[in-house]
Amino acid sequence: MNKFMTFIVTMLGLNCSTACSNDAFENANVDEFAKLISRHDVQILDVRTAEEYAEGHIEGAVNIDVKESTFIQLAKEQLTRDKEVAVYCRSGRRSAMAAGMLAAEGFKATNLTGGILEWQKTKPTTTTASDVFTTKSGRLLRIDALMHASLRIVVDGKVIVVDPVGKLGERTVDYAAMPKADYIFVTHEHFDHFDQTAINTLKKEETKIVSNARCTNMMGYGMAMANGDKADIDSIMVEAVPAYNTTAGHTQFHPKGRDNGYVLTIDGLRIYIAGDTEDVPEMDNLKNIDIAFLPCNQPYTMTVEQTVNAARRIKPRILYPYHYSQTDVTVLPQMLKDDGIEVRLRNWEGEK
Repeated sequence: MNKFMTFIVTMLGLNCSTACSNDAFENANVDEFAKLISRHDVQILDVRTAEEYAEGHIEGAVNIDVKESTFIQLAKEQLTRDKEVAVYCRSGRRSAMAAGMLAAEGFKATNLTGGILEWQKTKPTTTTASDVFTTKSGRLLRIDALMHASLRIVVDGKVIVVDPVGKLGERTVDYAAMPKADYIFVTHEHFDHFDQTAINTLKKEETKIVSNARCTNMMGYGMAMANGDKADIDSIMVEAVPAYNTTAGHTQFHPKGRDNGYVLTIDGLRIYIAGDTEDVPEMDNLKNIDIAFLPCNQPYTMTVEQTVNAARRIKPRILYPYHYSQTDVTVLPQMLKDDGIEVRLRNWEGEK
């Protein structure tokens, strides 16, 4: 069989499997879709391009472009079959195709009729970037890049927020529109990391708040951790690690021993959130880090070269440069391309 005939047969097979699975997925209007995704056991999937997703998407949605040849492979890696998948695109056509493909692979899928165009007439969207990871036992963990040094982690419906800040310059984060936090971590008291109003908006009666001693004293509540402390908080293993300046003339910004970085181990997945620090010697003690958030803006944190040095010493699987202000971090993927570290650039600072 020649290549052309092989291509035709393959396409016919794909069309058949998608068409034959149409009865296996549901369609929902905007109100039905909104009710569906309000449940914690539902995964939201945006099957548009990355560019469309960045312009605005439904809160919490994972982005996998249905037109990519690896769509099903990525879906299997980032989604789980024991939870329903709520699928949408621009107008509902691509998402119907995606829902059929997912149904053919054993997923329970629901398609949003009318797509995000219909959704936006009455419902909100967000530009927050989300990435999804799989823990050791197969649980899905989502990380949202909020702003500057503020990030959110969601796993099993539990919400962890690190350094929540509501406003920096012209940029804002509407925490009132987000789910309440189950856990809040604060690295230190600087205004771009510690915002009492944001914390008050996010916390509920049972929220557990962890910070350095200075912030605990300022709030009058919460659990204080010092450099080197470890704690098991509801099966989240927390390590408070040093975060400080070493460059002469900069040490007053973050003196040694005052501020925290954190390593969170969640079901075997190790996440290092550095806080405000340079490439300090204690980084050599960090082992088996899966995901690292490293700041990159001198004089307050690291230069680009220091960030590269820190990454090579920590050796995370995935690196997110954050807290970079006006520093050009787009050079980091090329600088680390031979180190086996995947650098993911996200919009933490808004348009330049």
